[in-house]
Amino acid sequence: MYFTSPNNTTDMHVQVPTDVFDFFKKLEKNNNRDWFNDHKNEFKTIETKVKAVYNAVFENLKTHDDVDKLKLFRIYRDVRFSKNKLPYKTHFGGSFHRTKPKLRGGYYLHIQPHNESFIATGFWEPAPADLLRIRKEFEMDATEIRSILADKTFRNVWGNFVGDEVKSAPKGFDKNHKNSDLIKKKQYIFIKKFNDDDVLAPNFINEVNSAFKAIRPYFNYMSEVLTTNLNGEPVI
Repeated sequence: MYFTSPNNTTDMHVQVPTDVFDFFKKLEKNNNRDWFNDHKNEFKTIETKVKAVYNAVFENLKTHDDVDKLKLFRIYRDVRFSKNKLPYKTHFGGSFHRTKPKLRGGYYLHIQPHNESFIATGFWEPAPADLLRIRKEFEMDATEIRSILADKTFRNVWGNFVGDEVKSAPKGFDKNHKNSDLIKKKQYIFIKKFNDDDVLAPNFINEVNSAFKAIRPYFNYMSEVLTTNLNGEPVI
């Protein structure tokens, strides 16, 4: 294996390869099938190294959370319904799934040049029933979630919610409710950005793991909300 261990210290030989950003910068200027086919061996070599990075993050996550799946997304774009017909992505992206249905939320790692890399956690597209349950919880009592968001350590790592929201209030909710800032959200996600030097640093994997570990109070709370009804009774 490429990593250790109970103390979450990743093998220092596993890190984002220095040529990953150079390749994507060249691909940005030559985003066509002929060029990519001519450089496919170069890409496959880089991809193998990057897969090791994602696997290392996955193994570290498993030391402090119950995650059951890693999905590294393919470089090929689905252009069928997109105005952008460029055939290849110019980034790597991969998600890490917590074991459902008891545990909710997920992790995402995005590697892209020009200081566009980031990690993200939370709820990207909650199912309608889950979104309603979250909103109803915040309508009834937002004390605990506000305490989590206000925690200094949490804020230093993740800041505040980002994501889409409705302009006023969802149907059936009072737009003047004291917790309307939380209720009107359609996504409950957090994003932490990294510059290119951060990503290429030997300790990047450990930095990602530490940030993911810091999200647990939020995940613990939301998992409890989404596995109980408004009376606190289990629903799974």
